[in-house]
Amino acid sequence: MLLSRFVRDLEVELQTLYPEREAREITLRLCEDFLGVSRFAHILDPQQTIPADRLAGLEDCAARLLKAEPLQYVTGCAHFYGRRFKVSPAVLIPRPETEELVRLGLEALPAGGRVLDLCTGSGCIAWTVKLECPHSEVVAVDISSEALETAEGQFEGPAPRFIKADVREPLPLEGEFDLLLSNPPYVLESEKASMRPNVLEYEPGLALFVPDSDPLLFYRALADRSIELLRPSGEAFMEINENFALPLVELFESRGFIEVGIVRDFAGKQRILHIRKPAPGTAYTE
Repeated sequence: MLLSRFVRDLEVELQTLYPEREAREITLRLCEDFLGVSRFAHILDPQQTIPADRLAGLEDCAARLLKAEPLQYVTGCAHFYGRRFKVSPAVLIPRPETEELVRLGLEALPAGGRVLDLCTGSGCIAWTVKLECPHSEVVAVDISSEALETAEGQFEGPAPRFIKADVREPLPLEGEFDLLLSNPPYVLESEKASMRPNVLEYEPGLALFVPDSDPLLFYRALADRSIELLRPSGEAFMEINENFALPLVELFESRGFIEVGIVRDFAGKQRILHIRKPAPGTAYTE
């Protein structure tokens, strides 16, 4: 089969599930990741054919995409901060918004600093920090054994230290950290009705949802862990539900944190909470 025909046909079929531009991006990324061709190969060489030994596998991928399965689970990889990460249905698919979280964290990290990544999932945050700052010490925590298995197997060489634990409880860690990063569950159960099938039916609910009755469940825990584990003047960046930006600012200010603020993402949404732990002599308000 001609690659150009495959691209044209799949793009049209995917438009029953996605907007035109997204359908095209999914199609081109599938060809890049599965076949190893450039995204313009079908244009530069309209007569290029799909290798016979790859066609059946490619068509299977297309069939899975047409059932709304996310591209990243179909190919087993996701692109994040310029690297390819392994993903499976046990972990959330890394998203561009989280790259901004990492960028802010890297800017705040002192040379050779200690970093704690809570609710690590695929390990994309922890691994990116470690690979960008090899001399840093990075510890990552998650409650899911399956997620940790994926995270631990991302890359070879010096790696973050991965620990299975519940971030809602005191953690078995010693010493203080310069930086805390987290992308915890923050989507309300009631928001399921507005979510696409490719997220709702495939990505792990454990890493996504919190009860409507307690939307700040994980952030109270993150406040506790920040008090316990950040060094004085240490910083934290946390991804948030934009609908709870003000309550989160109030929560962390009430616990005595300073420089509490919200960073907007590339879409203008209130997406990242930034806090700093006070220097010695500043009392917390319980």
